[in-house]
Amino acid sequence: MLRRLQRRWSEAPGGRRETALALVLALQAMAAVFFVGDVLADITFDGADLHLVLEAAVALALVLGVLFGALEMRRTLEEAERSRTALSAARGAMTDLIEARFAAWRLTPAETEVAFLALKGFDVAAIAGLRGAAAGTVRAQLARVYAKSGVASRAELLSLFMDDLIAGPVAGEPSGADAARLPAA
Repeated sequence: MLRRLQRRWSEAPGGRRETALALVLALQAMAAVFFVGDVLADITFDGADLHLVLEAAVALALVLGVLFGALEMRRTLEEAERSRTALSAARGAMTDLIEARFAAWRLTPAETEVAFLALKGFDVAAIAGLRGAAAGTVRAQLARVYAKSGVASRAELLSLFMDDLIAGPVAGEPSGADAARLPAA
């Protein structure tokens, strides 16, 4: 259920940047082909002179720029794909954590949806609008979620999940045996 909600409220990633980079690279490649062809034609008909040597150097620099740009674009796209994969795995892990907690708290489907939207940062009015419910109903559902989870606010609810994701001690926080004696969230 949470995965469906997550897909419903998440923005789909776009490929506009990649498309723009590919178009610029293609334009540069066409320009490189034109200039190399022009240099070869000039050498065939006019012979070599200083102007032609400079034109050939510029054409060579453009070809090298296109090759370098293509390699960098490939590296960037591969890195972006690795980042998307890692983000997808993290989202899946977070969703699994949320689902497990919600199941442990025995939230109803309505409470689950309201709690999920609250974790996503929607306020009561926005949640009510999205669900077609009254603001008072959403407030009551959130109050039940807070009671079942043992927290008093949305910030505390979010902190339950953030604590699981952020490793390492906090300054002034008990560690070792002292931390083991604290109640689990």
